[in-house]
Amino acid sequence: MAEQEIDDSNENSVIRHSGRTDRKNAIFRAVNLRCPNCGSGKLFRAYLKPMDICSVCGEPLGHLRSDDAAPWLTILLVGHILVPIMVASEASDILPMAMSLLIWPAAAIILVSLILPRAKAIILGMIWFENAPGSERQ
Repeated sequence: MAEQEIDDSNENSVIRHSGRTDRKNAIFRAVNLRCPNCGSGKLFRAYLKPMDICSVCGEPLGHLRSDDAAPWLTILLVGHILVPIMVASEASDILPMAMSLLIWPAAAIILVSLILPRAKAIILGMIWFENAPGSERQ
């Protein structure tokens, strides 16, 4: 575990980690929607909007951008989960057509809602770990 220093220069005490975490921990923390640096602060302030800085360790997160990678990963995962189930269901003619028209879009919406923030978090965690700028800023 990284050593911690307490910064008492302002009224909001901030924990600063003196060492960086490894890639696996950074991604695991991000998948849990936590700061990839400390694992305690929230990664997102809204559904997909990253925090500007971590409220616990002060790590800047607002400049990280995942652009189209998170939707791409989400479509890939949802497709690989739902399509085999849909094909098997439709091939065996288990569900009536009206039921299929209700179930599959609902399942896709639910899966996308659950996977998209975590896909974005994985991308942000990898960008953060690699010290990539994550934006057009140099």
